[in-house]
Amino acid sequence: MTARPRVAVVITCYNLGRYLDETVDSVFAQTFQDFEIVIVDDGSDEPETVRLLESYARPQTRVVHSPNRGLPAARNLGIRESTGEYICALDADDLLEPTYLEKSIRVLDEDPTIAFVSHWLRAFGDEAWEWRPDRCDMVSLLDRNMVNSAALFRRELASAVGGFDETLTRGFEDWAFWLEVVSRGFRGAIIPEVLFHYRRRPDSMSRRMMVDGTDREFFRWRLERHAADYRRHVVELTATREVRSWNLCREIHGLEAEHREWLDPDVRRWREQVEALRDKMDRAERRTGLLREARTQNECLQAQAARLTAEVAALRASWSWRLTAPLRLVGEWLLGLRGRP
Repeated sequence: MTARPRVAVVITCYNLGRYLDETVDSVFAQTFQDFEIVIVDDGSDEPETVRLLESYARPQTRVVHSPNRGLPAARNLGIRESTGEYICALDADDLLEPTYLEKSIRVLDEDPTIAFVSHWLRAFGDEAWEWRPDRCDMVSLLDRNMVNSAALFRRELASAVGGFDETLTRGFEDWAFWLEVVSRGFRGAIIPEVLFHYRRRPDSMSRRMMVDGTDREFFRWRLERHAADYRRHVVELTATREVRSWNLCREIHGLEAEHREWLDPDVRRWREQVEALRDKMDRAERRTGLLREARTQNECLQAQAARLTAEVAALRASWSWRLTAPLRLVGEWLLGLRGRP
């Protein structure tokens, strides 16, 4: 009889076949190798993913197919299909550091009172940042989710809280799970080291749920489900929010100071350049106006000259001009005599 593995890595996959091999490779790269991998195909309909999962063959790995029921139901199915003593619920596009299992199992083995182990994480993909929580007690979890989705936990936790809430198909199922766990008296720990890599995609669920109202719905869910916990910890939660508000104010003040120090000189220089351009435009407009005025005057003079030329031509063509021609000749002759010395 084969002994059950120490760890079950449950990988849920819905149309993420293009990332699956990289995720599975990060599991096989672990320094701790006593694990099984259960991949749950949550009703994928993308051709690439369907073809991959139909014949997926890796050591210590099984694929379980299911109709599309959402992430929490897929995780619950993977847990039921696995046998490992410890469980890691891993999404099909995320990655583990090579020492993730080794360091997490050491914490659980050395302290039986700790029921789950979380870690710092680093986002990658189309974003790059790190998340470094330092607490995962009830007060901190009522305020924010302080446990990453791939935290390693003891199998009995799933039975104690009934698994992941399958009604939360739009997100926050992991936060709800940790709240339920801690509200029942279980305790967790955080390893202060980046051991989990969280992929950020344009279509990530974590992005959608922040813009489609899921976050507000889950806030109401928390208030209703954990009303007694909120009442019990209202003072600590208020103090936590106040500290965060002050920290945000300090960060805003620092950003404003940085703006003045770094950006104001550039802004002043750009404004000076804009004013110089405006002066050039004004001068150009003035020159254009003078040129337009001179052109108008020239056109008027040309019109007057044309009119006078026409009048002279008409006069010369008239009968009176012809009759007075001899007199003009005499006049011109006399004028010529006067002009002689």
